[in-house]
Amino acid sequence: MTEPSSSPPSAAADPGAVLTGPADTPGADRLDAARMGREVLARAGTVVVGAEGALRLALAAVLAGGHVLFEDLPGLGKTLAAKTLAQALGLDFRRLQFTPDLLPSDVTGSSIFNPATREFEFKPGPIFAGLFLADEINRTSPKTQSALLEAMAEAQVSAEGTTLPLRRPFHVFATSNPIEFEGTYPLPEAQLDRFLVRLRFGYPGPGGEQDIITRRIARRQDETRVASVTTAEGLLRLQAAVESVGVDDDVIDYAVRLTAATRNHPAVEVGASPRGSQGLVLLGRALAVLDGRTFVLPEDVKEGAAAVLAHRLTLTPSAWAQGVATEKVVRDVLAEVPTPPTVPRG
Repeated sequence: MTEPSSSPPSAAADPGAVLTGPADTPGADRLDAARMGREVLARAGTVVVGAEGALRLALAAVLAGGHVLFEDLPGLGKTLAAKTLAQALGLDFRRLQFTPDLLPSDVTGSSIFNPATREFEFKPGPIFAGLFLADEINRTSPKTQSALLEAMAEAQVSAEGTTLPLRRPFHVFATSNPIEFEGTYPLPEAQLDRFLVRLRFGYPGPGGEQDIITRRIARRQDETRVASVTTAEGLLRLQAAVESVGVDDDVIDYAVRLTAATRNHPAVEVGASPRGSQGLVLLGRALAVLDGRTFVLPEDVKEGAAAVLAHRLTLTPSAWAQGVATEKVVRDVLAEVPTPPTVPRG
């Protein structure tokens, strides 16, 4: 019997694979990038109601090359938001429901015997996608979560002793239910740290909830779909545009001071790592692109502070027992750390 094939899946086996990155790709024009970003958000907003701020931060995280964790109650549109953004960005979308019996090979893929050729052929798993949705990520075992962590950190997977590169762009969106703990496996800090942002939608207002029902009746079906604004190659150009955004030293210093302040907060046992301050700047650059600017403002850092830092904080036992939210810690830090002056620039 022939040994399992160790060759990685080819572009022919995985149509549409993009293996270049922002460094290899010319950036989009500043105004064109802002226009495309507005169009993506507008189309996503026709399906996901009342979540404009969360959608903007999720898109900015993708432009910054990061991964997104949606942590919120069931039925608030987490899966819908991921699918809709993938459609608007022209990305191949794969969703996998995480369960306690899920195996790493269910994520990465495995070799299957082909009777016609009498050889084993590698069948790529759903992780080989432009945007991979790990639904209810905390319901699977740490062994399977580790396979996903490698993909998030290294843009590659290890399958049957072989390292396989993932396509680019590659992004992970994950969902998590914050109130159900039975049969779940809490995400380790190392994996939480790999998500650039953690976002929450919250309940829509009365008008928004009515709008959701009205739109569903008008569609006459459950399925939703939006037209693509760009393609995977176009997204790479948008990400390259983010890399061209300049950041003043005072803005970098502000991000570093905010992150450092989380480590000294009385309610925090372990503060945000340097990856937190880097995330503030990366997300700030993407927000600047969405606004059509070539420079980052302190307000960009503030806008993304809770999404970037809150999930990177470990509270003290007493603060946790008192129900202190990590988002409140970030608000305290924003109020405490002086904001650098904003100098108008062209």
